[in-house]
Amino acid sequence: MNQDDTLVEESAASHSFDGVKAKRHLRGWLSYAFASEVFVVVSLTMFLPICLEQFARDNGVLLPDKTEPCVSLKATPHARADASAIAEEMRCVVQIGWAWVDSASFSLYVYSTSVALQALTVISMGGIANHPPHRKLSLLIFAALGSVSAMLFLAIPSSSRIWLLVALCAILANVGFGASVVAMNAYLPTLAREDKSVVAAQEELHASEVEDRETINGDVGDRHSNEDSQIEPLLAYDENSEHRTPASSETQALREKYASVLSRTTARISGSGIALGYFAGIVALVLALIPVMGLKGSTFALRLAVAASGVWWALFTLPAWAWLPGADNVVQGKERKQWSLRHEVQSAWKRLGRMLRWKEIKKLKNTFRFLGAWFLLSDGFTTITSTALLFGKTSLHMSASALILVGLLVNTAGILGALMWPRLQRHLRWSNQRVLVVLVAMCSLIPAYGCLGFLPMFRDPSSDEDLITAARVGGLTTQGEMFGLAVYFGTVYGAFQGYARAFYAELIPPGEEARWYALYSITDKSSSFLGPLVVGLIADATGNIRYSFFFLVFMVWAAVPFLVCVNVEKGREDAQKYRVEERDGRGYS
Repeated sequence: MNQDDTLVEESAASHSFDGVKAKRHLRGWLSYAFASEVFVVVSLTMFLPICLEQFARDNGVLLPDKTEPCVSLKATPHARADASAIAEEMRCVVQIGWAWVDSASFSLYVYSTSVALQALTVISMGGIANHPPHRKLSLLIFAALGSVSAMLFLAIPSSSRIWLLVALCAILANVGFGASVVAMNAYLPTLAREDKSVVAAQEELHASEVEDRETINGDVGDRHSNEDSQIEPLLAYDENSEHRTPASSETQALREKYASVLSRTTARISGSGIALGYFAGIVALVLALIPVMGLKGSTFALRLAVAASGVWWALFTLPAWAWLPGADNVVQGKERKQWSLRHEVQSAWKRLGRMLRWKEIKKLKNTFRFLGAWFLLSDGFTTITSTALLFGKTSLHMSASALILVGLLVNTAGILGALMWPRLQRHLRWSNQRVLVVLVAMCSLIPAYGCLGFLPMFRDPSSDEDLITAARVGGLTTQGEMFGLAVYFGTVYGAFQGYARAFYAELIPPGEEARWYALYSITDKSSSFLGPLVVGLIADATGNIRYSFFFLVFMVWAAVPFLVCVNVEKGREDAQKYRVEERDGRGYS
């Protein structure tokens, strides 16, 4: 790993506060959040699942005869006495190779494939993104791959013989997004350390540590210790170091202050990116509403919306290209070895293997506890989103414009949640960990509420066999309930994303952000295929996607034991100590 570049980059950022540079870098980072989050909001969680399902429906047939095209059904009545007929109409299947696949499951299988390939890509490029001269280039290359793939939706109609190519475009777009976000997240700790309040707290801590050394050792000219402190001011407690200096009570208090300021700043920047991304998503959804409503939710309108998100993504990546630090911003340290893409990819897989050794996991057990929780939560939250949209379209018969309104409500509430929860946290004096646990518990209520739809009290008593049609309010059996849950989910999900990313930043070794955010993304993507896959299998086996709500409740709550077991203070100390051991050659190399 190219540690010299990373250390030099950190050290250069630590010397003094450069307001112009800090603002330029932050604006570049926020501009990419503004650009890329639109693909998530407009395409990944809104139009892409619907569009893929519509492509499958346009080329599918109805069970049981498999002769009548699915498009022959123009609309399903809101209430029908014949419950079995309604269930039969919902069973639209398309032939993929030798297999017959439910039209809703097709979308889920494509997404599962995309996140599996995304995980492989993220593993391979983690070391490249951790290399400062190539971090920005990685972000731009994968942003181009994702945005162009999204634009290509406009070139492939559902009537084409090659309509299955939209699945490939969807896969490449998602891979491009996920890989670029790894590079984006790698900037987050550096941006926080460049903040004025963090620099001030760091300088105050450094001065106190110097005073401690002068008092105890009488060595005013200890340049080596001073340089180490400038790079990593929280490492004076290294138990194996010859230069270990006992900290005074004032220094210990300043360490806690520095850690607290850095934590709050990281959460603030992360939350700002989430809020700005949601704002961009709202604007883009409003713009997408015009052609979708004008074209009455046709397949072409859905393709146009996905392609437009790609155009937005590409256009607003340009400020990030101009403002984010690249190779020219890295202070040259030791002469670097010949850089090789093949070597970096191979090394990335080897490093991942070493990071996942039991010996290394024990050193950072709190970090890995959080990753265990994140493995389940990231999949749970994203699967709730995609499942809810497919449920709204296929079970509640919501129109494309109604689903856009759901997306608008989620994102508007997401901004509110991202801004409201930090204030609520300060008022209640809750830790980041406690906020996350509360948010997870609140999220689990959504699929649990959907499970209530099986109860007789929420169904038409005249058609007991019907588990889909709703004549009463409750148990997510009406479209109005979907709108209410969209607001509720948005306030939870908007805050959850910001807090999860910021909480993880406290638990990773400094100077290794890209490597550990790559593992963060790998954990996310390696699980994100699981939820849609299971939901797709449940939908295929039962013919009713509502059964998947039981699985989602279990998945979300399974993460809580991992989350509550994280010791934040110990995790932060272990991460700092781990960084020192690696630098001194006692960790893996």
